[in-house]
Amino acid sequence: MTLRKGPNMSKQLKTKAKKVGLPPGSLVHTGDRMGESIKITLMAYDADRLEEKVMPGLAEEAALRNQAQMTWLHFDGLHDISLLERVGSLFDLHPLALEDILHTDQRPKVDDYGTYIFVVLRALSLPSDVKEDIKSEQISMIFGRNFLISFTEKEAKYIETIRERIRKDQGRIRKSGIDYLAYRILDAIVDQYFIILEGLGDQIESEEEKLITRPMLDTLHTIQHLKREMLFLRKTVWPLREAISYLERRESILISDATVPYLRDVYDHTVQVIDTIETYRDMLSTMLDVYLSSNSNRLNEVMKVLTIIATIFMPLTFLAGVYGMNFQYMPELQWQWGYFGVWGLMIGIGVSMVIYFKKKKWL
Repeated sequence: MTLRKGPNMSKQLKTKAKKVGLPPGSLVHTGDRMGESIKITLMAYDADRLEEKVMPGLAEEAALRNQAQMTWLHFDGLHDISLLERVGSLFDLHPLALEDILHTDQRPKVDDYGTYIFVVLRALSLPSDVKEDIKSEQISMIFGRNFLISFTEKEAKYIETIRERIRKDQGRIRKSGIDYLAYRILDAIVDQYFIILEGLGDQIESEEEKLITRPMLDTLHTIQHLKREMLFLRKTVWPLREAISYLERRESILISDATVPYLRDVYDHTVQVIDTIETYRDMLSTMLDVYLSSNSNRLNEVMKVLTIIATIFMPLTFLAGVYGMNFQYMPELQWQWGYFGVWGLMIGIGVSMVIYFKKKKWL
């Protein structure tokens, strides 16, 4: 799983450094180990039958590669390199595809290897604390004529939701080809993006209200955090649009005509996600400008008040300075009402200046 805080960015660079100097196709796991063991789940189905089981290994399942049913093999966990090598040997997978599965910082993409298609996606989820970063997890899919192999870094709720639909024979999955199953996984991940954007939209609205009433330093921190999240989402979704576009154009014989309309629909959803992200980015940029302008205006108001106070006291300070001089022969020092006269003059000057400022609407 990948987070985007400063220390974790450094960690990503360190994990990539593990591959420096190794030949292409070298299998090195660069992600985090999410569990002690890898869970392997098999679903073999068609319109009439369904077989599902959790497997201890792959040795007894070599015959599944050539069976007539649709075969979905799912792995929760990626740290067992020897197991992935056996999967590659069983399904004749290219070493570069296996390498990308283990390298969990891939951008979304589609690679067509002729007899199968390799797809990399990123599943996102909101953290419980709104101040934390969006959590990102890589999911890899390989699907051919009648098989699909999927890999996640840990157990995923959206995978179990699709399994449940297969068990209950809901929708078109049991009656369609394996490419439709790949579409359903893809659609489930894109649907998660809408949930993410809905949560971020609520945060943006909340910060807008704070911005109008009383912007604080925490507001600036939250706006900057949300801008980083939008940048991350944009970097995630833009390449996904290209990947879905490739599948939707049916440039591979593994994509059937019946699945193309569904892929076109998820492509439209991806475009909607991108439009929403761009809208939120513009809103956050505007909010940042409003925050800076608001702080600047508040500072100007404070400076105006201080300037007015200083201006009022300037002549008063002059008078106090004059009559504070210790000369022996100052005629006003001998006046009986001199003290009260100076006070009256100072008060008169101060009041006159306040009236003048109000008349000019400076106060």
